[in-house]
Amino acid sequence: MTSTVDGVRVRTAGDGSPVLLLHGIGGSSASFDAQLAGLAPKHRVLAWDAPGYGGSADPDKPLGMAGYAALVGRLLTSLDAAPAHLVGVSWGGVIATRVALDYPEVVRSLVLADSTRGSGVDSERAAVMRDRPSELNRVGAAEFARRRAPRLLAPGADPAVAQRVEDIMAGIRLPGYTSAAESMAETDHGPRLARISVPTLVLVGEHDQVTGVSESRRLAASIPGARLEVLPGGHAANQESPRRFSAEVLDFLSQVDSVVAR
Repeated sequence: MTSTVDGVRVRTAGDGSPVLLLHGIGGSSASFDAQLAGLAPKHRVLAWDAPGYGGSADPDKPLGMAGYAALVGRLLTSLDAAPAHLVGVSWGGVIATRVALDYPEVVRSLVLADSTRGSGVDSERAAVMRDRPSELNRVGAAEFARRRAPRLLAPGADPAVAQRVEDIMAGIRLPGYTSAAESMAETDHGPRLARISVPTLVLVGEHDQVTGVSESRRLAASIPGARLEVLPGGHAANQESPRRFSAEVLDFLSQVDSVVAR
């Protein structure tokens, strides 16, 4: 089943407390196919295509991290899904973090998977992020994906999974990617992480070479009460280890929902 809010396509499955899945900068809702199935028996699962990705309309201009957070808030309210558990992978985790900071009333909990404080933590990382859209424009999405997708995977990853990750990345479009990259480049949530007040689980693939285990450890240490779990796989751990990923998320959400129900 799909819905559209403000030009954003949302895939939905299941019933129960709502969970919104926010994909990474090189992904789409298709990156969460396993989680849509794995979480649906106990939750109402929503997976968005961010603006300019998948089946969603292209943005007219960069939204900024604040714009993405505001859009998530409107989406959850429109779909009667607030407060929701937010599960964000990489860039999606940075968006989820901003939603928790700016609109805590729509957030029940956070799962930050292979995520980061943002690329604005230093000028070099910001510059590298801002340069990525020019590479995408120069070589095209298929070649861009062929070059970058292998970095998202652990050594010896299942070839079928590797191909799926590359195929999804090959579907990215310049307007969406440009807006996403700029939002990452402008963002450093580090100084604000201590203000997060919702239960938080931090997940990371043990072979993540994009954001890295150390960055996830920093997130977990900076967010009050957050817990860290290291999973098999690389940056795309939710696709490489979908059963373990979904099991960790289901266990965490069950704990949060049991407290809320009291």
